[in-house]
Amino acid sequence: MKALVCQQPGSFEYVEKERPAIQPGRAILKVKRIGICGTDLHAFEGTQPYFVYPRVLGHELGCEIVQVDADAGFEVGERVTLIPYFNCGECIACRNGLPNCCAAINVFGVHVDGGMMEYISVPTSALLHGGDMSFDELALVEPLAIGAHGIRRAGVRSGEFVLVIGAGPIGLGIIEFGRIAGGQVIAMDVNDTRLNFCKDKLKVQHTINPLNEDVMQRLKEITNGDMPTVVIDATGNQKAINSAFLYMAHGARYVLVGLQKGELIVAHPEFHKREATLMSSRNATQEDFDHVMMCMRNKLVDPSTYITHRVQFDAVKDNFKSWLDPKNGVIKAMVEV
Repeated sequence: MKALVCQQPGSFEYVEKERPAIQPGRAILKVKRIGICGTDLHAFEGTQPYFVYPRVLGHELGCEIVQVDADAGFEVGERVTLIPYFNCGECIACRNGLPNCCAAINVFGVHVDGGMMEYISVPTSALLHGGDMSFDELALVEPLAIGAHGIRRAGVRSGEFVLVIGAGPIGLGIIEFGRIAGGQVIAMDVNDTRLNFCKDKLKVQHTINPLNEDVMQRLKEITNGDMPTVVIDATGNQKAINSAFLYMAHGARYVLVGLQKGELIVAHPEFHKREATLMSSRNATQEDFDHVMMCMRNKLVDPSTYITHRVQFDAVKDNFKSWLDPKNGVIKAMVEV
């Protein structure tokens, strides 16, 4: 079978691999769709933590089962997606019901080779029934689950102001599920195309571009002087992350979904006087995946609005670098296999 390997930052190569064989407790899947996410883009750039090369990327997947144990609860030919965070089941996080931040976690396409190949072998415990959902929809469940998990970590309440910094694919999912939770969402990004997408497609009432607006003044205007009670970063940009400590209301919660390699730098008195809460949000749990799939089925989320670019698997190598350029307006690139 054919696989696409990121040999080192900035370099992809197609290689031939042996098709995986069935093993107890695992299923063989035919990959049908691969969503390209920020993790893949950052891995290609060489800016993503936790990465070693060479690596087969890809963990946003819509697949079809081609082989599976008869007693696994799944059928050959069934459409599925998967929770791509393989946990140990034994560490303190797993024992406390937090498999998404397992101390020995292996994320598909990050710590172990992922889905940019024709067939994959995965634990049946990671599979989710797709039912009548399309392969496109199934490939979008995981990135939306990241957003849903961030909102659940923040404990968003109806009516409160939620500032989401970064309107890339993950940020858009945070915006969607912030809206579904009843929050008054404020989207902030340096890309006007993405902010227009938020207004036109996601019906976000408030947007801010920090390149040409006074952020503090705009936030005070929008929140009647209170400032947002929830701030969520989806940029992974050190300057944006550190600046946002000043955007919090007193008593606010700040959730880091975006990830960068540097340090957090905060004026302790400013943080302390707010009695603020700082949290990270890593991956997602089955509860979040189930919530996303329910929202899709109930038409609370229209995943088709996210897909702006579509290519065949054979064309990924030639197109991938272009998806890094903001001028190309990529929201979600979808690969057909």
